[in-house]
Amino acid sequence: MFNFHDVEQNTEEWNSLRSGRITSSSLSKFMAKFGKAFGEPAKKYAVEIALSQITGSCPSYGYSNDHMERGHEEEPLARMAYENEYFCTVDNGGFFEREDIGCSPDGLIGSDGVLEIKSAIPSIHYARIAKQSYDSAYRWQLAGNLKFTGREWIDFASYCSAFPEDKRLYVHRSYKENFINEFSMIDSRIEEFRELVKKTKSTILNNSYSITNKAA
Repeated sequence: MFNFHDVEQNTEEWNSLRSGRITSSSLSKFMAKFGKAFGEPAKKYAVEIALSQITGSCPSYGYSNDHMERGHEEEPLARMAYENEYFCTVDNGGFFEREDIGCSPDGLIGSDGVLEIKSAIPSIHYARIAKQSYDSAYRWQLAGNLKFTGREWIDFASYCSAFPEDKRLYVHRSYKENFINEFSMIDSRIEEFRELVKKTKSTILNNSYSITNKAA
């Protein structure tokens, strides 16, 4: 059972809760090569988690780009459009945690639903509408949010302000039963990733100064 914290995203308390924890938004970094050796994204993520666990703080690199800035600006608009479309209230997603795992969905609907909002440029928004589905890149984040929150369904909401007003929101709903295989795979892979983090921490903590002798 995961614990729920009613905190706002990007606050000091939210960052503190994320510190040292494997989050659903980063599952794809080590789930991509399931059944094979970890790739570079997983190894880099292991370093981040290891450092967070050692220092007790969440790494902040201050990185931002146009897509991220647009996402921050449009998320409230997408949330409002969703509420108007489905006549509901989207509650704060907060942060769910247990031991070294956590997730922070964009919103909660009633007692059973989860909302994940993605702001999109026109071509990507169109592709989602044409495909009538979400991007495969978000498969593990959606599965993780459902698994860790324990809820029954999740809505992937794509939003593009460049589209006509009544076409700016596209929603694809997935249910818990759609991710049964993914849940099992996540359990297995997380255990392997924990071992990678453990080895990474050991390398960091056992680092010592050394001098290589020059050749005679």
